[in-house]
Amino acid sequence: MTIREAAASLGAEIVQAEFDDTGLEGAYTSDLLSDVMANAKDGGALITIQAHKNTVAVATLVNITAIIICNNRPLPEDMLAAAKDEGIAVLLTKENQYTVSGKLYGLLKK
Repeated sequence: MTIREAAASLGAEIVQAEFDDTGLEGAYTSDLLSDVMANAKDGGALITIQAHKNTVAVATLVNITAIIICNNRPLPEDMLAAAKDEGIAVLLTKENQYTVSGKLYGLLKK
């Protein structure tokens, strides 16, 4: 499943759309960025409420291809600019991390 397909299936808005629409290899849910650095896998999505530039930096370190921001958190312009520079998709959803994680798990296991 590509990032755009996942966004459509989740009903998430793509707010940073300049990225390679690659297949998602999995996902990791965490709001603790050091935990993401230690445990997230390459080619996956990060599901979080941490909407700031440091989230993009961490995503870059572990080769995350998409960041899904939950709870309709406001997205700062410097975060979106950093994501654009790194080619990382940023998605926004009104749902919480638990719901998005469950939905994405189901979609990726098909």
